[in-house]
Amino acid sequence: MNAPVTPVLEADFDGEVPAVLLPYQQEWIADTSQLKVAEKSRRIGLTWAEAADAVLDAMSEGGQNCYYLGYNKDMTVEYIQACAMWAKAFDAAATEIEESVWEDADKHIQTFIIRFPNSGKRIEALTSRPSNLRGRQGRVILDEAGFHENLDELLKAALALLIWGGCVRVISTHDGEDNPFNELIKEIRAGKRKGTVHRTTFREAVDQGLYKRVCLRKGIEYNKAEEQAWMDDVYSFYGDAADEELDVIPSKGGGRWLSQALLEQRQKEVPIIRWSAPKNFEQWSEESRHTEIEVLFETLIKPLIDSLPKKVKSFYGLDFARRSDLCVFWPLIEYQDTRKHCPFVLELSNMPYKQQEQLFKLIAKALPNFSKGAHDATGNGGYLAEAMQLAFGEKIEAIHLSEGWYREHTPHFKAALEDGDIAIIPKDKDIMDDHRAFVLVNGVARIPQKRSTGADGLKRHGDSAIAHLLADYASKNPSAAIEFIAIPSKDEMELEMNNEGYD
Repeated sequence: MNAPVTPVLEADFDGEVPAVLLPYQQEWIADTSQLKVAEKSRRIGLTWAEAADAVLDAMSEGGQNCYYLGYNKDMTVEYIQACAMWAKAFDAAATEIEESVWEDADKHIQTFIIRFPNSGKRIEALTSRPSNLRGRQGRVILDEAGFHENLDELLKAALALLIWGGCVRVISTHDGEDNPFNELIKEIRAGKRKGTVHRTTFREAVDQGLYKRVCLRKGIEYNKAEEQAWMDDVYSFYGDAADEELDVIPSKGGGRWLSQALLEQRQKEVPIIRWSAPKNFEQWSEESRHTEIEVLFETLIKPLIDSLPKKVKSFYGLDFARRSDLCVFWPLIEYQDTRKHCPFVLELSNMPYKQQEQLFKLIAKALPNFSKGAHDATGNGGYLAEAMQLAFGEKIEAIHLSEGWYREHTPHFKAALEDGDIAIIPKDKDIMDDHRAFVLVNGVARIPQKRSTGADGLKRHGDSAIAHLLADYASKNPSAAIEFIAIPSKDEMELEMNNEGYD
């Protein structure tokens, strides 16, 4: 059942017929250990290979039910679709993918199932609650395990299945040295827990033919020089995160709080306006500065706002800065299905206080159905927050960022990204790096003191991520409706006074 899968794809580049699975994928499937763990690079197809083995298991006599647990819906759907593809390739009698809903406490949980009538077994996708594994028996697959919220308890529930002959497959990219995923690996390597560990870096995957498979899929001719250029591009994209994301080296400290995979799922081409004040801008006349900001708004920002639907609700978060970092304005547009999109991002450098106030008032007035703005009011940000409150009242909230505030509001932000409630963020490396800068400090997601340098050479301190977090806060804490009290007419006032006994 667990022999390497080697059906034919097509002729290889040197005329030989390759196996479907690359050597590291075959080694993974050939390992029949009850507990096996894969520490791996991003996007090397190991979960795809695991799907093949799960189908072979579920379709065979004496096989097992297979339970897949990913940490979001998108990766779950991708895995189930891969299983359906393998079932077809193996000519297995299997049902179409079933979508069903079952109740768990006060929630309705969507699940995906493929049934194999000949064996009576199934492959089922579950949510990552540890309680979902109770009373079940078979094969458990924990995908991107390092990013599950409650991995310790989930592992306890999964490993209980080993008692009655089940098996557990734990697959993940690293997410910090002290992550339970890395702790599990260290326990196995130290001989404290029975199991096996497979390690595959991006370079190793390429050496074993990963880029050749990319060429096969795209229908292009393989070229060694282009392979190196492609690999260099991948490493360049991941930047400082390449050690962990590609080279399988867990980062020191609390680990990255938002995974690269999660953020990539939400990325779309979204306009980013990056504006730096001209040299000696603060020395220009007030009238000249005012005109410059009007031109910025009318030419670059207003057309984007005018293109938005008129019936959506809008919110924003603003991370304030004057000189050392960037001032970032992050709007969110909420559609009828409550999913929130980022229509554009505005990053300002070295803009005087009065011009920031002028610009953000213009934007807030233009946004469709503007409901709430959340300002970083720490330090000098308090001035701008107060000025906006005077103009827009309770629609503006001044936030003093603290450990307690982060502890209370960052979990919703991450859940909104995972659930797709926040559906779109800009596809941009600097913005990706800002979001990836979040780490857990004493169990609370924070941006550490260390600064980075953006592609434009300007210093960044997670600025866009803070603005995004504040925008999420604004969207879940909208302003209360303003009660309108009509002013009585003169006759009504006289009647009221007479009723009260006034002369």
